[in-house]
Amino acid sequence: MVDGLVERGFEAVRDAFAQAQAEDEGAAQLCVYRHGRVVVDLWTGQDPISGMAWDGDSLSVLMSVSKGVTATCVHMLVERGQLELSAPVREYWPEFAAGGKADITVAELLAHRAGLAGFDPEAGIGAQELTDWSLCTSALAAMTPLWQPGTAFYYHSITWGYLAGELIRRVTGKSVGDFLAAEVAEPLGLSLWIGLPESEEHRVVPQFSRKVQPNAAQVAAVLSNMGIDVEARLIRTLLATVATREDGVALLNTREGHAAEVPAGNAISNARSLARMYAATIGEVDGVRLLRPETIDRARQPQTDGLRGPAPLDVLPVTHRFANGYEIPGPAHAMLGEGSFGHVGTGGRITFAHPESGTAVAYTCTNMIWDDVAGPDPRWLPWLAALRGALG
Repeated sequence: MVDGLVERGFEAVRDAFAQAQAEDEGAAQLCVYRHGRVVVDLWTGQDPISGMAWDGDSLSVLMSVSKGVTATCVHMLVERGQLELSAPVREYWPEFAAGGKADITVAELLAHRAGLAGFDPEAGIGAQELTDWSLCTSALAAMTPLWQPGTAFYYHSITWGYLAGELIRRVTGKSVGDFLAAEVAEPLGLSLWIGLPESEEHRVVPQFSRKVQPNAAQVAAVLSNMGIDVEARLIRTLLATVATREDGVALLNTREGHAAEVPAGNAISNARSLARMYAATIGEVDGVRLLRPETIDRARQPQTDGLRGPAPLDVLPVTHRFANGYEIPGPAHAMLGEGSFGHVGTGGRITFAHPESGTAVAYTCTNMIWDDVAGPDPRWLPWLAALRGALG
C-alpha cells in the first residue's frame, strides 16, 4: 500500500514508487516539488525491527544526504560573501595551515580533493569519538594530507562534515546544526536537524540492514590481492575508517548519535522537508529562497572530472562525481541528468534539484540495501523513469 498524494499528470510516479517498493521490507518516502509546489508526496512500508508507525512525517537518519544539507549552508555563506571558494581554508581556520595544508582552498576541501579522507589511525578516533567535535576538528587541523591536495580525489566519507562544518562555525560563530536550524529549517518550516532535539526523538524510525559488510581485514585482503600495499599510510587510514563503520552505523541509531553533530552523516529529516529545502535552493517556496541562480551555477560546477583516486587507489573505478560540496550525476546515479545537484546516502537515500526543470526530489528509506559500487539503487529506477516522463 502506498499512501499520500500526487498531482494530476504524476500518477505514473505513484505506480512506479509502489512497484519499486513492493519487495522492500522497510519503509520509504518520496516527495517531489515542481516550481515551488508539491506534486508528489508518498510513503509506504513499515519498520520490521521496532514496529514503529511510518508515515509522511516520520523521520530517519540521512547518512551522506547530510552532506548536501551542509553544502547548502556553506553556499549560503558564499553568497553572503563570508566564504570564498578560491580562498585558502587557513584564512578562516588558521590552525588548518599545519602539516602542509596552507594552500588548500575551500573548493578543494568541498570537492573531496584535500587529502583528508580519513583520520590517521594514530589519532585514536573511533566511532564513539565522532561525537567529540573539538577532538575531530583538531585532529584534522594537525593532519598532514594523505596525497598532494588538488591532484586527486577520494570520498571523505566521515571527515568532510567536520571540515565543512568547522568552516561554518569559524565564520558565523554557530555550529552547523545551529546555523541550519536558524537559517534554513525555521524559515521554511522544515523537520530537519543536525543535532536532533530530544523532543523530536519519538519520531525517528531506526534504519536497518540485512546486508553483511566486509570488515577491515577482508578489505585489506582484497587490496593486497590487487597488489596494493596495505601498509601505506593512505591505505591504513582508509582501513581504519572501515573498521569504525559498523560501530558508527550502530551509533546513528542511538539517542547519543542523534543528538551529536556529525554533518557527514547524522542529519535527520523526512522526504517532505528535504524536497522543500532543495526546492528553495532553485526557486521561491512560500516566499523563501535560499540561493540565487548564480550561486547554484557556481555550486554545481564539476570539480573532479578528469581526476582519479590517489595512488595506489588510482586503479579502482571512479564511482562518485563532485561539484563544490554537492554530488552531480555520475556512475552511481543519474538524478535527472546533467544540471542536477544533490547527494546520495549510504543504504539508498537520494536528494537533488534540477534547476532546468524546476524540480526538487527527495527519497528516504529505512532498509539500507544500496551499495554505490554496484550502480544506482534499483528502488530509484522505476519512479525516476516515471518522473522524467511526467516532466515531459
